[in-house]
Amino acid sequence: MPTIRRIRTNTLRLAIAAAIALWAPSPAVAAPATGKPAPKIAPDVALTGGVDDPKGAGVVSSGVALPPIPPVTGDRKRPVPSWGGPLPYPIVIADRRNNRLIEIAPDKRIVWEFPSPNLTIYSGNEDVNFSPDGRRLAVSEEDNYDVHIVDFEKRELTWTYGTPERGGTADGQLNYPDDAHLLEDGTFLTADIRNCRVILIDPSTNRIVKQWGKTGRTHCWHQPPRYLGSPNGATPMDNGDILITEIRGAWLTRITRDDRVVWSMPAPGGVKYPSDAFPTADGGQVIVADFVKPGRVVIFDPATRKVTWEYFVAKGEGMLDHPSLARELPTGDVIIADDLRHRVVVVDRATKKIVWQYGVTDEPGHLPGYLYYPDGFDIDVFRDWRPAAK
Repeated sequence: MPTIRRIRTNTLRLAIAAAIALWAPSPAVAAPATGKPAPKIAPDVALTGGVDDPKGAGVVSSGVALPPIPPVTGDRKRPVPSWGGPLPYPIVIADRRNNRLIEIAPDKRIVWEFPSPNLTIYSGNEDVNFSPDGRRLAVSEEDNYDVHIVDFEKRELTWTYGTPERGGTADGQLNYPDDAHLLEDGTFLTADIRNCRVILIDPSTNRIVKQWGKTGRTHCWHQPPRYLGSPNGATPMDNGDILITEIRGAWLTRITRDDRVVWSMPAPGGVKYPSDAFPTADGGQVIVADFVKPGRVVIFDPATRKVTWEYFVAKGEGMLDHPSLARELPTGDVIIADDLRHRVVVVDRATKKIVWQYGVTDEPGHLPGYLYYPDGFDIDVFRDWRPAAK
């Protein structure tokens, strides 16, 4: 049997209670409607762990009084009513060095938050995605060597695969897992970078039920489906295919569940370090971020291998510093996690200008209006937060 650490509810409740005693958050401070950060009222993360510290700021919270969670009334095919532009729906952000998940409404109010219940088990959350029914979150933690499922409504950690703080190749171990998705059939998809594989795990049995790539760093090159070169992205397509991003050689590959390669190509448009490629909103093209400084985002058509849109700014406020994820919004605009500038931004598709931002550029923090190395996000089309956010 794999060596799996399963998190039980009672244990988690005790851990959360202990964590609450440790953070002692500041009095609630509401983010102003303008989205500008509230004044700092307590020492912030700049005084604690740095961006390369897996534990980062420790256990922190915004201190905001959160509204009740609305019921699930939408899904990805039939979303709840839009807020309009520039951000049509709230987003859940994996705020990596704050060791928390946080949901931000389009008016920049905090409506939901999940601080780390225990830094040994849960630290450095770097990718987050809703389950198909919107009730759970799939989370990956590269430098904690594990992946999780979080119950959204209960704010509880319900499942963990991997050995926290210890990577490896043995059964039940991961080595720098990146990306996390719960699929329609209940399996958990992740890209295990340093084990050079993409895997599907059955949470009910804690067994790997499907794998692309051969486990171990001695087989780390591009020859799908047998070998993969440091895959850092694995995204499910609507028809069940998997979109794989590889660091080595900057490859992007679409593969079926039965191992057929639909297409495979080096990332176009001068992308050097592709990160977490995603299908566009209509599924016809692919959007990918270049995890470098200055970073870029490209949209391309796999059929022609031509770039159809690009965002790149060499310097100044519009420059990206190691963007890890970009997605096309239903409006056609593009939302980007700009990791090392500590912000998530929306770029207008036509003008290529930043039209919405959460986080203070180049200034990490955990109080309202701030982020600290935001590394991933997902769009909440499941709940109508508009009344609760007023």
